Amino acid sequence: MLTSLQNPLVKQIRKLHSSKERRKQELFLLEGTHLLEEACATNYPLVSVCCTSGWQASHEQLWQTIAQKSDRALVVSDDVMKALSTTVQPSGVVATAQRNYAMADIAFSGLQIALETVQDPGNLGTIIRTAAAASASGLWLSKNSVDLDNPKVLRASAGQWFRLPMQISEDLRQTVSQAKLAQMQVVATLPDANLTYWQVDWQKPSMILLGNEGAGLSADLAQMADLNVKIPLQPGVESLNVAITAALILYEAQRQKLCA
Repeated sequence: MLTSLQNPLVKQIRKLHSSKERRKQELFLLEGTHLLEEACATNYPLVSVCCTSGWQASHEQLWQTIAQKSDRALVVSDDVMKALSTTVQPSGVVATAQRNYAMADIAFSGLQIALETVQDPGNLGTIIRTAAAASASGLWLSKNSVDLDNPKVLRASAGQWFRLPMQISEDLRQTVSQAKLAQMQVVATLPDANLTYWQVDWQKPSMILLGNEGAGLSADLAQMADLNVKIPLQPGVESLNVAITAALILYEAQRQKLCA
């Protein structure tokens, strides 16, 4: 059992709490049983896995699977696990994985979401979870948004992080231009739009543009849209959470699909 906080692997994993180190090492953290189950189910490559003896005893079959799929699997003390985890109450297992999600190939078809400067990891994780549940074909994230592999993003995605094709866009305007060339309908969400979100034909291949939690979409990106839509709100209600907005539109598209 590994008990030293000075162990090189322990030091390496602890550094992954930092965005800068995740980029430097080209690795990210997976925490919790459910995320590890989903990583194994989707054959996502694991590098190292650490668990407590208690977790190992109660998840023997999963541990054997993880040990086979990872380069290194170790049992650690409870104190080491607390140091490795980003949560107040660790579940007992932490893994590292390669940051190869940016290699995902997303064809410009189906229903997709493009997010500009989304900063809250809970919002991003919830959007990922909802997009996967609503059969979205992909998600694009501007490079100045919260890290796609932020531990809170992964937890909020409830494991759907591994099932939704995602890519970081170096230039979201260029990504939108490519979508338009592929005959995708580009729809911006704006508070002063003339159309409500249910007045759009979402059966067409579409890309939904969603902006920053406070500032919304930038003017230059919004101008690229074919249509602008709004979520009707009662007087005095300024706006909805970006994750709620995404969910309403995604499920309106799903409703139209099922009713077609």
